[in-house]
Amino acid sequence: MYARISSASVVGISAFIVEVETHLEQQLPGFVVVGLPDSAVRESRERVMAAIKSSGFAFPQRKITVNLAPADIRKEGSGFDLPIAIGILTASGIIAPEMLSGTLVVGELALDGSLRPIRGALSMALEAGARGFRRMIVPAPNAEEAALAQALDVHAAESLGDVVSILTGKLAPAPVTVDPAELFEKHRSHHEPDFADVKGQEAVKRALEVAAAGGHNVIMIGPPGSGKTMLARRLPGILPPMTLAEAIETTRIHSVAGLLPPGQALVTERPFRAPHHTISDAALVGGGMNTIRAGEISLAHHGVLFLDELPEFARNVLEVLRQPLEERRITISRTKMTVEYPCNVMLVCSMNPCPCGNFGNPQHECTCTPQQIQRYMAKISGPLLDRIDIHIEVQPVAHHELSAARRGERSAVIRERVQRARQRQAERFAGIDGIYKNADMGPKEIERFCQLDASARSLLDAAMQRLGLSARAYDRILKVARTIADLDGSTAISTVHLSEAIQYRSLDRQFWNV
Repeated sequence: MYARISSASVVGISAFIVEVETHLEQQLPGFVVVGLPDSAVRESRERVMAAIKSSGFAFPQRKITVNLAPADIRKEGSGFDLPIAIGILTASGIIAPEMLSGTLVVGELALDGSLRPIRGALSMALEAGARGFRRMIVPAPNAEEAALAQALDVHAAESLGDVVSILTGKLAPAPVTVDPAELFEKHRSHHEPDFADVKGQEAVKRALEVAAAGGHNVIMIGPPGSGKTMLARRLPGILPPMTLAEAIETTRIHSVAGLLPPGQALVTERPFRAPHHTISDAALVGGGMNTIRAGEISLAHHGVLFLDELPEFARNVLEVLRQPLEERRITISRTKMTVEYPCNVMLVCSMNPCPCGNFGNPQHECTCTPQQIQRYMAKISGPLLDRIDIHIEVQPVAHHELSAARRGERSAVIRERVQRARQRQAERFAGIDGIYKNADMGPKEIERFCQLDASARSLLDAAMQRLGLSARAYDRILKVARTIADLDGSTAISTVHLSEAIQYRSLDRQFWNV
C-alpha cells in the first residue's frame, strides 16, 4: 500500500516542496525514514507512532518505509511529523488518497497527538501558493502567520485527530484570514524608548536624525557615561514605520530562526539587535556546520544592528561585515549548499576614544600612553570605517543639563521629519530597481542626484586633500549631504549641507591624534 502527501521545508528563508511517500509492506514490523533526514526527522518515528496510538488509531504492524523527495536535499526540523503520520494513515486506508490532492501539510506532533508550532510557516505558505496548492493545514499557533501569504486557504488544527477529520470531510473549518493592518496595530509597541528622555546631546541627536533619514551607518565616539548606548536604543523609534513588504520579509527571517514571540504572527517593529562583543563571525553574519542559520546581521534586517564597544570585537568578526554592508545581502557557502540571507541594516557602533575612555574628556584625565591609544584605534580597520557614513563625537553631558526640567524633542516629532525626507527619496528613486534611500545609491545615482555648484565643489576638493579621504569616503559625504538637503526640503546640495556632511567624518580627521 502506497500514499503520497506534500509537505515543505526551508533552506535559508526560502521554502521548497517535499513529497512524503509512504509504503506499507507485509513483512516484519519496522519503520525507516530515507531521503537525507537529519536527526530531528529520524526521531519523528517515535513521535509519530505514539501520536497515532494516542489519537485512537491503530498503528499498522507492517514494514513502513517513508521517503522524503527530493532525496538529494537534506531535510531538517520536526515539521515532517504530521505529514508522515497522515501518510501512514492514508496507506492504511483511513484517509482517501484523493483527499490529499492540492493539500500541503506541516506540523510537529506531541506524544499525545496534539500539534506544536513549526518554524518557517510563512515561507512555506508563500512557496505553496506559488506552486498552485489550494490549501495548507498547519498547527493552530502558525495559522495567522501562514495566512499572511494570502496565497491559499489555511486551515488550523489542534491535533492529529483534527487533521484526519478535515481530510475525511467530518470537519470543515473556515479558512483562517488575517488583516495585516489589524496585526500591525495589535502587535505594535506603544512604549518604545523616546529621544525626549535624553538630556542634552543635541548635536548627536541631529546626526542620528540625518542617519535615519538616509539609512546611513553611524559610529559614536565618546567617554563612558556620555549616553551612546541610550541614544542608539532610541534610533529605531525615529525610523519610518515598516511597510507590509518589509514586515513580511523580516517575519520570514525571524520565523525560520524560531524567534517569533508566542502569539505574534507578524514582526511590526523594526528589529534592534545588540550582540555581545564575544560573538563569533559565524554568529554575526550566519553559518553553521550541517545547518546554516541566520546571523545577527540578518536578524536585524530592516532595522538596526548595534555594536557596542566596537574595538572589543575580534578583528576577524568585524572584517566579515565589509561585503554585507555594501551589498545588503550575505551569501554563505558550504561544500553541500549555498544560502543567501538579506541584511539591509543600519549599522550603529559605539566606542571609547582610548582604553581608559577619557581621552578628550574635559572632566577626567586620560591615563593612556600614545602607543596604547594608537593600538586601541588600530583594532578598527580603515576599510570598515570607510563603510560607516557618519562619525559622531559624543561629549559628556554637563551637570546643569542633567538636572534641567526641560525635556528634549520627542521621537514622534523627529520621525515626521525623517518620513518626509524618505518620501522625497522614494519619489526621486521611483523606477530605479533596488534603490529606496540615499544610502543605497550607487555611482550612477550619486553622479545624477548629487550635483554640486562651483563653491560646493571647491569645498569638497579642499576637504579631500586635507583629510586624505578615500574614494568611498568621497561618495559617503555626497550621500550624507544629499540626505541633509532632503531634510531641509532642498532639491540642490548647498555648501551648508556639504559642510555638515564633512564634519561627520571625525575619524578621518584623526581627532585622537596625540
